Amino acid sequence: MEKILNRFLRYVSVDTQSNEESQTQPSAAKEWDLLKILRDELQAMGVDASLDEYGYVMASLPSNLDHEVPAVGFIAHVDTAPDASGKDVKPQIIEKYDGGAIDLKGVPGLQLKPEEFPEMLHYVGQTLITTDGTTLLGADDKAGVAEIMTAVQYLVEHPEVKHGPVKIGFTPDEEIGRGVVKFDVKRFGAQYAYTMDGGELGELEFENFNAASAKIHIQGRNVHPGSAKGKMKNAILIGQEFNAMLPVDQRPEFTEGYEGFFHLISFKGSVEEADFAYIIRDHDHAKFKEKKKLIGFVASFLNTKYGEGTVLLEVKDQYYNMREQVEPHYHIIEKAVKAMEMADIKPKIQPIRGGTDGANLSFKGLPCPNIFAGGLNFHGKMEFVPLQSMEKATEVILNLISLFAAK
Repeated sequence: MEKILNRFLRYVSVDTQSNEESQTQPSAAKEWDLLKILRDELQAMGVDASLDEYGYVMASLPSNLDHEVPAVGFIAHVDTAPDASGKDVKPQIIEKYDGGAIDLKGVPGLQLKPEEFPEMLHYVGQTLITTDGTTLLGADDKAGVAEIMTAVQYLVEHPEVKHGPVKIGFTPDEEIGRGVVKFDVKRFGAQYAYTMDGGELGELEFENFNAASAKIHIQGRNVHPGSAKGKMKNAILIGQEFNAMLPVDQRPEFTEGYEGFFHLISFKGSVEEADFAYIIRDHDHAKFKEKKKLIGFVASFLNTKYGEGTVLLEVKDQYYNMREQVEPHYHIIEKAVKAMEMADIKPKIQPIRGGTDGANLSFKGLPCPNIFAGGLNFHGKMEFVPLQSMEKATEVILNLISLFAAK
């Protein structure tokens, strides 16, 4: 078998950053590069695999049992986040991590420090894979991709291992909220599935945010500052006023657990006009609706103050909390707990402060909780993943397959 480290390093070398401004699917042509690699690797193993026009790799391992069991699926996304470059990733491999700061050698003076990221100390003595400080790493979610592919290869090379029908899915564009918009659940063929897209070792999640995006355009009025009194409307300042009217304590940097937030993700403009965007998140659907109502009130208030048409607001729902879809099938959570315990992992059931393809898949009729892929500090240059966590995730996948194979 190819070692999971080598597999992971091959995958992160392919730039697959998705593009939220694009209307195509996949949103970036370069995502096809890794999708084709995965299809070809699966076919080379002798696995029935296809890649459709929407960028979905689907593969299937037939059951080798003499009795029927549910088909179980494992899903990961190939794209990396628009937040940071995924081009020319230069991983650093830190063997037998000693608990100290790690130099990110691509940027002089930049370090990954345990005083800033204390979770690093959970992995003393292990092998850490970090960035060089110039890009993200791509463990979100190429760690998940590598774990699934390694598990598939193990099953192919060990036909004596008994298993039911196993379905494999790789998706584009998860990072921009469009990962499974055109995913054909019926064609995929699983009754239950798991996304391998969580964070550090032991994470197990079946609750996620309700999510919406908000785009705001402010039309100002630019007049020479020498004669601006009573005439100028500064779009930048109106934008600042808009942001100041939202609750300060409902920003990401002040929230945790089940607490939702408004997150200002971009702002650009001039006196004449400005555009900015938020993401809106809350686990509680009633609070989620209140957040959307509040941002609408702020826009309405500023239009009353500065004149109708000054603020144009567009709010779009992105995904919803999958708990209501997964909880009626709680046995799949119990199986995931058991699979982790079989691998000597203490499960940590917690809400996702984000979203996964599994949220939308659950609402498409495929209950799909989320399991750790092992990485930490996703979406930025401080990202890292312990090698041993990826190995354990592969073990959990194989344990789950064995649990679903039982009568």
